Amino acid sequence: MKKSNSSPSHRNGGFTSSVGFIIACVGSAVGLGNIWMFPYRVGQYGGAAFLIPYLLFTLLFGWVGLSAEFGIGRLARTGTLGAYGYCFERRGRRRLGTALGWIPLLGSLGIAIGYAIILGWVLRSLAGSVTGSLLAADPSVYFSGATGAFGSLPWHAAIVAVVCLVLALGVTKGIEKASKVLMPLFFALFLFLAVWVAFLPGASEGYRFLFVPRWQALLRLDTWVMAMGQAFFSLSITGSGMIVYGAYLDKSADIPAASLRTALFDTMAALLAGLAIMPAVFAFGVDVTRGPSLMFITLPTVFQQMPFGRFFAVFFFLSVAFAGITSLINMFEAVIESWQTRFCLPRGAAVALCGGVTFAVGVFLEAEPVVGAWLDFITIVVVPIGAVLGAVSVYYVLGWPRIRQELETGRTCPLSRAFGRAAKYLYVPLTALILILGFVYGGIG
Repeated sequence: MKKSNSSPSHRNGGFTSSVGFIIACVGSAVGLGNIWMFPYRVGQYGGAAFLIPYLLFTLLFGWVGLSAEFGIGRLARTGTLGAYGYCFERRGRRRLGTALGWIPLLGSLGIAIGYAIILGWVLRSLAGSVTGSLLAADPSVYFSGATGAFGSLPWHAAIVAVVCLVLALGVTKGIEKASKVLMPLFFALFLFLAVWVAFLPGASEGYRFLFVPRWQALLRLDTWVMAMGQAFFSLSITGSGMIVYGAYLDKSADIPAASLRTALFDTMAALLAGLAIMPAVFAFGVDVTRGPSLMFITLPTVFQQMPFGRFFAVFFFLSVAFAGITSLINMFEAVIESWQTRFCLPRGAAVALCGGVTFAVGVFLEAEPVVGAWLDFITIVVVPIGAVLGAVSVYYVLGWPRIRQELETGRTCPLSRAFGRAAKYLYVPLTALILILGFVYGGIG
């Protein structure tokens, strides 16, 4: 890919190359949903048959959804609040756009608050894997030790501190360098784990669960709904997070191509997680679950039974920590950049304020039922509303002709008519549908 050949115009700096940009975006997209939700959903909704609607939705959302967020960020040269203001300025309503931009921005902050708590649990489990205490205990008891009220303060604080330290270094020295280290390590560790579990007796049942197609599942509405939700939320199309990364992107970059590459690597990460987790779960006859119980109770139970389980546990929780931290970096950055721009704050002050708010609010949400309810509200209500606002603002308020000019900058050939039609008449309505279905199903992400 081309290296950037002009200096970034954003005061925070910018990505030094398209490779660095894509790796950072993949880091944002690859998160806990790829690890504890995707493998379960593949098996639950038809195995390989589920992958057909999932890949179709991933292609659509990656192609026109990510492109919209990257494009408006680069065009406006700022993050969430400024980008929405830019869109509405063309209609003479900049203040309205800035006000609406607070909704997706609060979605990013809300997810960050809950995410930091869960990553604290991951860090505690990693420490327990290193010392062996996790494998010597009842996993459910070990997990409950961190999930009560004020149950994970030091681990929670450590996660927030690490992310703030990375962000204090800026875009090039912080976000880009951290992503270039953590994401390749994530893929390497999970690839190693996937190869390792392939040799476990009984692992073949896990592959059947994941990949034997049950074509009748394609006749069920639930399969298409869950595939759409998984694809949408996995790509982090929140109307906020990817906008700020676009603001740091050079004009020489081909945004639609970068968007498709981001979607490709995110899908690879999800499949790799499934190949590492499900064969091991089935090899030891443990019930298949999803969500926190899969990662913090089911898998530690597997680690206790398998040869070199302690080594396996360290690799697993280390790779999960890498994926989670790169996602949290993006959530923080969306908030930090907007606060810098809106309130004229120095970067260090904005980083400290974001970290402080995240931890101060999260301290009171550390109990598992409480943080679960918090994240349900954010992902069912706030984030989908923000995504709808983002899609409408870019493709209708700003308008397809203007965003098309930006998306064709850096390309060697113009976008097809199909792109604009897919964006306006498929992607935008589907974002609204995702919001509605989230209420109907109680969450589809």
